[in-house]
Parts: sequence; C-alpha cells; structure tokens
Amino acid sequence: MQQLTGLDAAFLAMETNAVFGHVGSVCVLDPGTSPAPVTLGSVTRLIEERLHLIPPFRRRLVQVPLGLDQPYWIEDPDFDIRYHVRELALPAPGDDRQLAEQAARLHARPLDRSRPLWELYLIQGLADGRIAIYSKVHHAAIDGVSGSDLLTAILDLTPEGRPAEPPAQRWEGESEPGAASMLTRSALSLAGHPMRAVRLTLGLARSLPALATAPGRPRLPVIDRILGRDTDLVLQGGGLRAPATPFNKAISPHRRWAFRSLPLEDVKRVKNLAGGTVNDVVMALSTGALRRWLIDHDALPDGPLIAAVPVSIRTEAEKGTAGNKVSTMIAPLPTHIADPIGRLHACSAAMRSAKEQHGALPATLLSDVTQFAMPALAGQAARLAARVRLLERVNPFNLFISNVPGPNIPLFFAGCRLLGYYPLSAIADGQGLNITVCSLSGQLHFGLIADRELVPDLDVMMGYLVEELELLTKAATA
Repeated sequence: MQQLTGLDAAFLAMETNAVFGHVGSVCVLDPGTSPAPVTLGSVTRLIEERLHLIPPFRRRLVQVPLGLDQPYWIEDPDFDIRYHVRELALPAPGDDRQLAEQAARLHARPLDRSRPLWELYLIQGLADGRIAIYSKVHHAAIDGVSGSDLLTAILDLTPEGRPAEPPAQRWEGESEPGAASMLTRSALSLAGHPMRAVRLTLGLARSLPALATAPGRPRLPVIDRILGRDTDLVLQGGGLRAPATPFNKAISPHRRWAFRSLPLEDVKRVKNLAGGTVNDVVMALSTGALRRWLIDHDALPDGPLIAAVPVSIRTEAEKGTAGNKVSTMIAPLPTHIADPIGRLHACSAAMRSAKEQHGALPATLLSDVTQFAMPALAGQAARLAARVRLLERVNPFNLFISNVPGPNIPLFFAGCRLLGYYPLSAIADGQGLNITVCSLSGQLHFGLIADRELVPDLDVMMGYLVEELELLTKAATA
C-alpha cells in the first residue's frame, strides 16, 4: 500500500458534478510505418506487456473510513485491462474537427474510482488513413513529468519497437485492508502533523524577507509604501484578485477542445531575434491570442490577466516515480499591450519576476500545505465553493498555462509514427480555460480546453495562436 500525498488527494477533492481531476492526451499516428495492422487487440497487448513499467495503471484507490486521512493506492486484485483499453471510429470524413469533438466528449466523462484511474481509446477513421490514441489518467496519480515518463514507457524509437522486458518480480494484487487497520495507520500518520506544522512555519518565516521584496508578487500598498517600492510597474496587477473575463465563471460538465502544432524552429527563431526563452515566446503567443479573443468579445480588461504556471519540483532522486511533485508560479499576462514585441518583452520580464517570487518560497510549500487537508472536509469545501460560486467572485488567477518539454526525436506507438501529441488538461470553477503545450519531435503541440458554453469559439482562439507566431516572426525580423 502507498498513501497519497495531500497534493495528490487534492485532485480527488476538487471533483464535483462539473469539475474532473483527470488529464489526458491525443496521439495522432501514421499507421503507414507499422509492420502490422493496428487493432484493439494489438494495442491491448502492447499496454499489457509494459504494465510493469507503468505502476499507476494497476493501482486503485482505498479510502480511509470517514475520510479522516489521505487515501491509499493498492495493487488492484481484480484488474481487467479490457475495461481500460477501448475502441471507436469517427464517421467520414474523419477530420480534425470531429476528432476534437470526440476527444472533448471523452474527456468530459469522470473516471470510475472503483477501478484504476485511467482509460485509453484507439480511434479509427481519421482522414488520410491516420489513427489516434486518446488516453486519460487521474491527476492524483501523475503530474506533467511523471506523465511524460508513462509516455516514454509506451513509445518506441523505431517502428519495430523493443523486445518485451520481463518484470523484475511477479506482480500480485493486494487485498483491501480492513477499517481497523486503516484507522490505525491514520492515527500514526496524524500524530506527525504537529511536527510537520512546525517545519512548515519555520520555512515560511525564513522566506518572508525575500518574499516581501520580490518584484513579482501582487501589489500590497501598505507594505510597498514602507519598503519604498514603485507600485506603478506596468506588469503589476490590481492586487490579489485577477480581472474578470468571460471564462472566469462556474463551469458546466461539458468541454470544448482545440489543438494545433507550431514549428519549434520558428519559435526559437523569434527567441533568438527578440530575446527571452522558448517559454517566454509561448507565453507571448498565449497572451496575444487571449487579447484578440477578449477584444472580439468586448471583454479586454484595462490591466494584465494573471496566469498560474505549474513548475516541477521533482528531484533527481524522485525521477521515475509517480504522483505530484509540482508547485505554481503566478505571472501577469500583458494583454493590455498592443505591440507584439512589447508583449514578448513584458512576458519575459513577468516570468523573471515570477521565478524570483517563486524562488523566495519553499519549493514544497504547496504539497506541505495540502498535507493538512482532511479529505472529508476538503471534498465538502470544494462542493460548497462550487455552490456559492466562490472562485467566480474571488479569483486569484485567470487560467493555467503549462509548457511540458519532451524529446526532439522521432517516436513510434505500436509501430506508427507519432505525428502529434496534444494535451487535454483540467479546468475548474473560476478557471474555465486552460492552455497546455508539449514540445516533441521539433513541434510545439498546443491543446486548449475550455467549458463548452463559456468559450464556444475555442477554435478561433487556437487560430489566433498560429497568427500570433506569424506576427511575432515578422516583427522580430524587422
């Protein structure tokens, strides 16, 4: 048995009838490189042969009675891979719009908590003879880096694949522990909370001087006046609350998804000409697309939007492990700046400040704080916040923007050349839009997901991302 951390369990507690805690991806494949036809049976065999490389795929949840402590993972004694690997086909013509609609529908279905928290679909019938693999895994089991590790276990470097690696030891399921045993474990775990609270308090106390002077934090007028800090910086927001936009409202259970690839070489060219990093350019592209979409809807705020940017805190010793080892940076998005190059430079400055502010805090602060949340109370708090629309009224940021790096080499799934790897992330009440990008094989693969009603024209926003790269390239070249 392995206990979930507080951060892992937070992705379970966040779930309501409209908010889901899983993340996913769509791999678009060219079966022309495969030495054999790709069928449901061949995909199932591939996953089954590599289950020992993907530990979360055979683990299911066991809840502590009364929700008094974080739940546990056990090796599911009733594991049935045929439940998790499925097949469907798109009707003709099988274009990208149909694929996006189908993936959005699949992503809007919650996972069954009585089984291991993942599903995989082989999608046939795409135009040009392509096929796709849609997969989803609960965020309680993986983060961006551990999700990439799972992908590495499934993908190959050649169409022929690699020989099946026998597991180091024979896998065995675990019987579910009794209530008395679970409560005893929880009592021992809870006994350590006071010491953990002391360590957390001491860590925060050591961080306060650096945090107070960090240029990336929100405006705090009284403290700024004492410190003599300039409160008129162009990138400063209006305080601890993000500006309201059409997508910062309570969400429904329904989703829209849009995807597209951009050449990494073009993004690097902008970076080399205008300065900054690849991630700065990604932030600038997102900012420009958001600005144009907000103008379309007569909803552009006077000041910048606020983005939450996930950051991996996984150490070398923790590489290859599952679970969540992440923190979050908060960065302004200069949507109020009209000039593309000006936006890029502002994004670069904002990310530098955000990193400074993030570096002033303990790296494990988010996971340490969530460790104290009792699941029974955390779940009730999430449902209460949804009922009173709390995050719609007091919203610390507008959206998540994530950038997950991957290898710049050709990859294959079941012998099929990987043409694109597009993420589907999670959204929540108050943040009805998410932008995630994965770099892979010389491309930046964007996946935008949103509430179906709050952003009905998500494909338009996706088109603006493509056009923003063209604008930035021209401006940087000039």
